[in-house]
Amino acid sequence: MGEGRWRRAVSQAGRSVAVWGVSTVTMLVLAGILPDFRLQSPDGDSATTIAVTAAAGAGVFGVLSALAWPLLVRLLLLVPALVLGLLVFFLNGSLLLLALRLNPSGQSEAAPETAVIVAAVMSAVASATGGALAVRDDDAYRRRLYRLADRRRRGGPACPATHGTVFIQLDGVGHDVLAAAVGKGLMPTVAKWLGARPDTAARRPTHRLTPWRTDWSSQTGASQLGILHGSNFDVPAFRWYEKESREVMVCNRPTSAAELQRRAVERAGDSGLLAADGASRGNLFGGGAGEQALVLSIAVGRRSSATRSRAGYFAYFSDPANAVRTALSFVAEAGREIGQSTRARLRKQRPRVARGGLYPFIRAFATVVERDVVVAAVTGDMLAGRSAVYADLVAYDEVAHHSGPLGRDTEQVLARLDRSLALIENVAEHAPRPYRVVVLSDHGQSPGETFRARYGLTLGDLVRAGCGLPVPRRARRTHSGAEARAAVRAALRRPVEEGGEQYRPSRRSEPIVLASGNLGLVSFPDVPHRMSKEEIDARHPALLTTLANHPGIGFLLVRSEEHGGVVLGAYGAEIPVDRLDEEPGPLAGFGPGAAEAVRRTHSFPHTADIMVNSFHDPADGEVLAFEEQIGSHGGLGGAQSKPFLLSPLALSAPAEDGADLVGAEQVHRVLRRWLRESAGPQVPSERAPKERAA
Repeated sequence: MGEGRWRRAVSQAGRSVAVWGVSTVTMLVLAGILPDFRLQSPDGDSATTIAVTAAAGAGVFGVLSALAWPLLVRLLLLVPALVLGLLVFFLNGSLLLLALRLNPSGQSEAAPETAVIVAAVMSAVASATGGALAVRDDDAYRRRLYRLADRRRRGGPACPATHGTVFIQLDGVGHDVLAAAVGKGLMPTVAKWLGARPDTAARRPTHRLTPWRTDWSSQTGASQLGILHGSNFDVPAFRWYEKESREVMVCNRPTSAAELQRRAVERAGDSGLLAADGASRGNLFGGGAGEQALVLSIAVGRRSSATRSRAGYFAYFSDPANAVRTALSFVAEAGREIGQSTRARLRKQRPRVARGGLYPFIRAFATVVERDVVVAAVTGDMLAGRSAVYADLVAYDEVAHHSGPLGRDTEQVLARLDRSLALIENVAEHAPRPYRVVVLSDHGQSPGETFRARYGLTLGDLVRAGCGLPVPRRARRTHSGAEARAAVRAALRRPVEEGGEQYRPSRRSEPIVLASGNLGLVSFPDVPHRMSKEEIDARHPALLTTLANHPGIGFLLVRSEEHGGVVLGAYGAEIPVDRLDEEPGPLAGFGPGAAEAVRRTHSFPHTADIMVNSFHDPADGEVLAFEEQIGSHGGLGGAQSKPFLLSPLALSAPAEDGADLVGAEQVHRVLRRWLRESAGPQVPSERAPKERAA
């Protein structure tokens, strides 16, 4: 036993000396390259003196980084992750300046901006050297992983021997996209789990791949709320107008997310999927977890020590080299986006949307910073032995919106996400308890050009034209705009105007038009209740006909005083919602489950006066987004409604043979069942939410 400890001590000492030596050489090289960084007096020194100065400076900097850095990061946990990532460079530079000042030779100095560069390079080199040496020693590698873990369990109860479960959400990755990526060899980790890797000797699958079907609102807010909290009732879209409060709810707005979570908890009757020793990372909602980081629903209000949103990424920033590596990857990703968008523009690629302004940096944050911080938090949770972890990686969804769900840009993102899964799998081997990794998505993405690109006007322009309200000149000149104006004049029995005169109803009737992918919502704010078809026709006799007959629109849902609710389509199609199974009408091309999804949304208290779903081509799966996105989701049509669930074979099957897995609430029940199978009775028992409306 003593011999083993001595061997580890000698090995650790050897690695420390090696890292010190490499850091010393790095400092010497930087002093020779950078004009504002010197290790000698103005009169010059001998090579030996300069080397000793560099060695002393590297040693002091290393000691300060090891001792002072974790304390500094903990003091700054109230700072958001991105800001903390930027502060890392200045703090690191300050430590270097302090190390130079403490250097016994007293000859070294650096300009503050140069110190930031020197500290960043030295941290990266030291971390890479230490990591490379530690990987060769399994014990050292395990200890290194533990040092990166969050130590919040120190002094707590012993880690149970039962299985923990990690849920990784690949935001926006559809079932067919994942299967295609596996077939192309882009995701070897997933391929290995499915037994599809040709280079795997045994080729025995450890996981199963199951598709599931979203609700009408195929977007992260509705899906993740249902998955984590067991209820997504009354979430008709990504954004919608609530008449009683006169507010627009937006799923990724902190105040809205907090309110939606409160409603879901009240309806479901418990705090969520992660209530028993869980952690929520990078999500819109907390799921009842005691540990939360980068969770939007706790970004407002008073935070308790039990739900600290910053502590989860302490493990990541406790090593300054991580921030350096992430920053370099951030710059590289922004440059990659600029290059890819320029190539698409030069090739006149269609469909295409604008990708300038701040978007390259938004993409880099989603694909690099968010991924790195969330994965680091997950590995810390696993090494701390948490029972359940749910994390969202948003990289693919962000890129697919602007580059399209299929193509080289998104394939590169999928490959990097697979490497994150491989890292999580590797860390699981060193965790204090066994873990099962479940991978799932919240929705897919459907390709297609935008409504505006195809018809020259937005959904809002078309609605205003159908109401007889003024529209921009560019919209009036389009075929759709002209037809809408003509329909208004015909409905009002007004002659065609000469000289550009236009009918203008009172300002009170101006609608609010919101878009959620290829789902549009039209609300009349001056009417306190959900308007009926009859009321809309009386106020704007041409509006519903204009929308229903437009070639870019698939169907409308409105309330009917006669039938309760009706789906409207082209050529006068009008099907009551309770007859959609026998007579799908406009829903015929939208696949199985469309009628059920529409009926459920019709029952929501905050369903808009007019729900508008875009055209969908079943042959190629294309839809027309009402937002500026060429990969979209939010409504019905195509791959957006078909996400996946990748689960270990050790867990029970998600659904019985031949049965469909429908809706986020049903996925919640499956995940809760798996937690009970893995961890036993300490998982909260399932409480069924109020009866699912039909």
